[in-house]
Amino acid sequence: MSGGPGASGPGPGPGPGLVLGAVAYDPKVVTIWDGFRTWLRGPGGLEFDYVLYSNYERQVDDLVAGRVDVAWNSPLAWVRARRLAAARGVTLTPVTMRDTDCDLRSLVVVRDDSPARSLDGLRGRVVATGAVDSPQATLLPLSLLRAAGLRTEGPDADIEVRRFDIGVGLHGDHVGGEREAARALFAPHPEDRADAALMIDSNLLLFAREGVLPPGSVRVLAQTPPFDHCTMTAGPSADAGLLSRFGELLLGMDYGDANLRPLLDLEGLKQWLPPRLSGYEQLERAVDETGFYDTEGTIRAADYRP
Repeated sequence: MSGGPGASGPGPGPGPGLVLGAVAYDPKVVTIWDGFRTWLRGPGGLEFDYVLYSNYERQVDDLVAGRVDVAWNSPLAWVRARRLAAARGVTLTPVTMRDTDCDLRSLVVVRDDSPARSLDGLRGRVVATGAVDSPQATLLPLSLLRAAGLRTEGPDADIEVRRFDIGVGLHGDHVGGEREAARALFAPHPEDRADAALMIDSNLLLFAREGVLPPGSVRVLAQTPPFDHCTMTAGPSADAGLLSRFGELLLGMDYGDANLRPLLDLEGLKQWLPPRLSGYEQLERAVDETGFYDTEGTIRAADYRP
């Protein structure tokens, strides 16, 4: 899982221009990057193309090996890429992030009539999570529970973790597992019902709009400190001049441009921002607590198969 042909070191670059890797977590990804490609190559004057991946692990392998120049990385993909690159002596360059990637929180949500008034009140209860590789609905909020003194694994676990492994390999970008975790709060059969569900703050609002969580039916029991989400990452094959131009073009995208606005809406932002790396410490800690990756970026999670 953690390697592929030529993964032992940087390979030859993908050719003239700048090639980006993105994960196809939803059909809209094609619409987004087709539109961005047209704009970057046209008004932007940048020789640009993209390739799609079915999972983030393969994308990270190819970024570090130099088979793509830039990758649109999930937060977990950034953690692995950083570790893998450091182990191989490869330099990665953060390029941009979205305005909506900054200062997010994951939530522990319970039914409004739940007797739990603190995380300790979840002892002996069922906690529903998203997919095994979801930072927002599994790794980060479970780390919050552990910090509160709750054991989440093993025969002496204080809670029963009920995981919904939908879209494994997509690092939580497919919110199907997160949505099913929310639904489990109100499962019709008591044996299927969860006492708490883990989700990102924006999806609490989404699930309310969808009717998955009826208004007034739940409350937030706890939340993580703020963390950051996706980051655009350049690898060793990226030409410095093209990369600089790519960053300038992304930062210069105007939400007022009628051609760009629908694409930016689909990608979930109004403005690209300069990158920052200070928002991933929580996730690094959660990865170490679970042994999801080792310090060199090798996949160690026994039940993870992207």
